[in-house]
Amino acid sequence: ILFVMSDDHAANAISAYASRLAGVFRTPNLDRLAEGGLLLTDFFSTNAICTPARASILTGQYGHVNGVRTLADSLPAGYSPNLARLLSSAGYATALFGKWHLHCEPEGFDEFKFLSGEHGQGTYQDPEFTEKGRGVVRHQGYVTDIITDMSEQWLKSRPTDRPFFLMCHHKAPHDFWEYPRRHEHDFDGVEIPVPDTLFEDRSHRSVATREYGSSVTPRNPVRSLYADFTRPDYVTGPLIGTEKMSFREKGLAAYQKYLKDYLRTVSGIDDSVGRLLDELERQGTLDDTVVVYTSDQGMFLGEHDYQDKRWSFEEGLQAPFMIRYPKTIECGGVRTGLMANIDIAPTLLEYAGVPVPSAMQGRSFKPVFEGVPGAEPRDDLYFRYWMHRAHRHDVPAHFGIRTDRWKLTFFYGLPLDASGALDDPTPAGWELYDMITDPFECTNLYREPGIEPLVKNLKNRLFNARQEFGDTDKDYPEIAELMRVTGSE
Repeated sequence: ILFVMSDDHAANAISAYASRLAGVFRTPNLDRLAEGGLLLTDFFSTNAICTPARASILTGQYGHVNGVRTLADSLPAGYSPNLARLLSSAGYATALFGKWHLHCEPEGFDEFKFLSGEHGQGTYQDPEFTEKGRGVVRHQGYVTDIITDMSEQWLKSRPTDRPFFLMCHHKAPHDFWEYPRRHEHDFDGVEIPVPDTLFEDRSHRSVATREYGSSVTPRNPVRSLYADFTRPDYVTGPLIGTEKMSFREKGLAAYQKYLKDYLRTVSGIDDSVGRLLDELERQGTLDDTVVVYTSDQGMFLGEHDYQDKRWSFEEGLQAPFMIRYPKTIECGGVRTGLMANIDIAPTLLEYAGVPVPSAMQGRSFKPVFEGVPGAEPRDDLYFRYWMHRAHRHDVPAHFGIRTDRWKLTFFYGLPLDASGALDDPTPAGWELYDMITDPFECTNLYREPGIEPLVKNLKNRLFNARQEFGDTDKDYPEIAELMRVTGSE
């Protein structure tokens, strides 16, 4: 099993997903993976932020169960279930290289080298790694290439008498976007297509979201990429000559710089995937290996004038997911239908022939991927973001439910006791979007006349999901009161 995960990689930034960017940006190696396997269009993180998403992938559980609700939380030593430990116990050779970001020592790996430094983020240039049995070691070079070198070397030297499980976890394309020099001139003279919602009219929004969220344009005075990019010391060079521009012109200039830096960084990831596929092919084991590519969550690339992730809007919650195993998965398939990151661990365990622990809240998608009659994706998906207004990204705490057509979100706007959340409440409110007729979430339907029966049905489904997964807020009675006064049944 080769599990490759990037950080903050938007599905829109993979050409196989055929987004607005596909005409100017290609990812040939990721496309090669999709063409040899299955691409999922509706794969979602249950909490669109790095550390909780990674914990859910490893444990198959929601953050309120495994204890990792925010970036400041960590998995306790010896925590079970643990995907790597389960595979190791089943006889797999196991290794982890790259970004770990769980604030604890990895368990279940024969070998690991994970990024050190502040908050476990590491650096793009000459990064330090914490290495099993060696401590902190600095490596010279560009981080994506170094992680690929480590992974490729391990594949060459691994025990060949056992199956393997390799987690290759990239830092890229997390902010701020330092790309490999070989891609420095990609997009010279190219105009990147602009999302229709970059200058969105927010009047349709609830009071809970209308005025919040860090921006690409100068819209948000607290945090914007325009302000970051115009600093003289900005890491890839400042955005200059904008002083006399209009607001719109400044926003467009910031957007172009953002996307070009981001996509150049993604190209380094694409190079890495190609190298790893080539190595497996050289060994003659590519078709015997389950290869997965995903990201911890999505990323806003100017949609709704947002940067970062965190929001329940599609671009933040959705992540890319591709899986290749030609022995049982048809090549070149595209699969709609909901899958969550808590489903990854059960799925990989079933491919390995290892029993799935009952403590895992996800379920195996192996039958779905293989087209087994009667095997269906999820009917709905529950999500929650706890880290209220953290890091000046200004995203209110919220939870909600996504079905194949509808998305209902309750923004409760309170820090509760979540580690790292900002103690500065925001107004509560509900938002409802039709993901079929309004895929870019431009019309909040929650207060539309005649919508009440649908809202009632979705709230019942939300209630049932919260009961099923044990996230009832019984310790936070203020949530139930807010739901009531803002229109809950």
